[in-house]
This record gives sequence, structure tokens and C-alpha cells, in this order.
Amino acid sequence: MEFERVEIPEEGERVVEEDGELVVPEEPIIPYITGDGIGQDVTPAARTVLDAAAEETGREIHWTEVYAGERAEAEYGELLPDESLEAIRYFNVALKGPLTTPVGTGFRSLNVAIRKELDLYANIRPVYYLDGVPSPVNSPEDMDMVCFREATEDVYSGIEWEAGSEGAAKVREFLNEEMGEDVPADAGIGVKPISEFKTKRLVRKAIKYAVERDRESVTLVHKGNIMKFTEGAFRDWGYELAEEEFPEETITEDELWEEYDGERPSDKVVIKDRIADNMLQQLLTRTDEYGVLAMPNLNGDYLSDAAAGQVGGLGIAPGSNIGDVRGVFEPVHGSAPKYAGQDKVNPTAMILTGRIMFEHFGWFDAAELVKDAVEETIQDRTVTYDIDRQIEGGERVSTSRFAELVAEKIRSA
Repeated sequence: MEFERVEIPEEGERVVEEDGELVVPEEPIIPYITGDGIGQDVTPAARTVLDAAAEETGREIHWTEVYAGERAEAEYGELLPDESLEAIRYFNVALKGPLTTPVGTGFRSLNVAIRKELDLYANIRPVYYLDGVPSPVNSPEDMDMVCFREATEDVYSGIEWEAGSEGAAKVREFLNEEMGEDVPADAGIGVKPISEFKTKRLVRKAIKYAVERDRESVTLVHKGNIMKFTEGAFRDWGYELAEEEFPEETITEDELWEEYDGERPSDKVVIKDRIADNMLQQLLTRTDEYGVLAMPNLNGDYLSDAAAGQVGGLGIAPGSNIGDVRGVFEPVHGSAPKYAGQDKVNPTAMILTGRIMFEHFGWFDAAELVKDAVEETIQDRTVTYDIDRQIEGGERVSTSRFAELVAEKIRSA
């Protein structure tokens, strides 16, 4: 396939899909989006580490840059070129730095646009503690959770009308006169669709992950006590999916107590649900009781951020956006433009995002090398400024130097 501005490496092979599964060669071609702001610092740092882990496990990555955000505007005159999306479709994978959406461009969010255009419906955020990272809680090591957040509907559908607009007036008139509601004349109005199809495909991916990774439970997090036909339906459809497609692998929490006296059989994943606001305090008080969370978009957004806060914050929080097979891997944090180009910020989130990509490839040996080397480097107290200012006796290093130290750990493992 030919591209106008995307330069395809002469060596390496494409990651392809066969029968609903990724086929990853030993020398894959991987597109990357540098990103805006600190993307110019953290993305090269992550590539340094990922290259080292690949090489140490007998592989080699061939990178090719595709453009989005400010770099795309400079190169193409637009923020999200069709060619960039087509390149990701063709290669089925991309590593992506943080993007900023400039005000007034027509995009609510470039990140959301990429997810929607490529149908990357599962925003997957693993949250776990790295020894040596300062934390605001007493036992951060109890956190080992994977958040599956639906990424294409709920509030991310973006359906809303501004207060005082013609659209808001039409919707208000329909709701008040036809549906018997009482929406004030000065209200902005939003609609949050939650569908059976999109709910079940997210929950399917979460349960499959739990089964394959030997996780004890999948928790459906919702506000179904109030929003019964959207969030409540999310819960109900989740239980239905488990019963229909995973009857041998799963049991409900009720069955756990009624049939097994609370002792989980080793070959079963427990499906349970929690009200969203209660789940926020359960993150703190019963952290170790939760392994995988499946959530509508908004619940998944704030809960995954809160979980990350317990283990050190967004600076170390990796993330990914995965569809049926295709994946774009991006950290949770934003572009932080005031620190751009200073070789200062913590690249851990971006590095660990690459670790998720390796796991998606089935490169679990390389993934563990990355995690272990990052943790060992932090334990050595050779850290970037954000961690250095919270500890005593550390050595403050730059973004690029931190990545070099992690890569050295990998090569000496």
C-alpha cells in the first residue's frame, strides 16, 4: 500500500489480522504518533525502552511516523489526516503520544475522534503499584486492577444542545409536551445512549481478559439505581453476556455465596456489580477485592483516574484503546504543553503504555522486562523531577536519561 507522506520502512512486516486474531511478526512495522506538548519528550523515551526490550527477546521494531495534532497541521494542514487513520487501519496498531485539541477546530477531542473513526471501543487502563513510587495511601501495593471503559458512547457520544439554542428548544418541547417531563427553559440538554451491542462487546472483552489472565472477578460499575434504562441496562446486559457466552467460566456473586459459601472455585471468574459512587470508596477500603472493572464511559473515566491516584498519579498511568483486534496505545495523561521540549517530565506512563502493546502482541516476556526495569530504576531513586521532589536521597534525571537507565536495566537483566 502506498502513502503520500507516511514513510514505510524497507525492512519489517505488517501486523495483520487472521480469523479475528493479530498475527505479529518478529520484526513488526509499528506506526507512532509523537503527540503534542510533552509528546516530543516521552514518545522517543518510550521507543528507546521498547526497542531494548524487543531486541533482548530476539525481535526488532521498525517504526514509522504518522501524524495527528499539531504536527499533522504543520505537515498536512489539518489535525487528523485521513492518511494517518488509513495507515493505522493498514498496520492494525499504533503507539500514540498525548494530543491537544485546539479550541474552535470542530473536534471535541482528537483522542475521541481517533477512537470513533477506528472503532476502538475498549479504553483499557491497567492500574498497579510500582515499588518506590510515592503514594497517598498506606497500602498502594493492594492495587492491581484493569479498567475496561467503553469509549464510543455514553457521554462520549457527544450529543448535546446549548442552553438557549434552537436545538435545545426543540428537544425541550418534545420532552415536556410529548414525554411529560419538566425541563427548564434555560437548560442545556445532553443525551447519553448506552446500547446492548456496545455494552456486550465491552463486557465480552473484559471477561475474556479475566479468564485468560486468571483474574478473580469482573465488576460491572454503573449508576443503575437512578438511570435504570441506560446504566441499569449496562449492568443487566453484562450479566446476560456472561451467562450466554461464558457459562462454564463464570458465576455471579449470588452464586458464589449460595453455592460455594463465598469460596471462589479456582476455575471461575465472579461477575458482580457495584454502584459507581460506592465503587469510589471501595477502591480505597477494599482495594484487593477488585481485579477487572467494566464500565460505561464516564464512570470509567473518573474511576480509572482515582485508581491511578492511589498508586502515584497519571504520570505513571498507561492506557490503550482496542477494538476487536486493532489497537492504539496511549498514556492517560495529557500533553502538558508548558513542559514541552524541556526533557523533564516522567515518561513512565508512555513506557508502560508500550508494555500494554507488547502484551497485546503476545510478547509477555518483553512486557515483563519493561515493567521490571522501570520498577528497578525507580527503586534506585534515579527518577524524574515529579518523583524526586517527593522522596529523599534521590538523583533527579531527565526524561531521556531515565529511559536510557531503564534500557540499560533491560540489557543487563
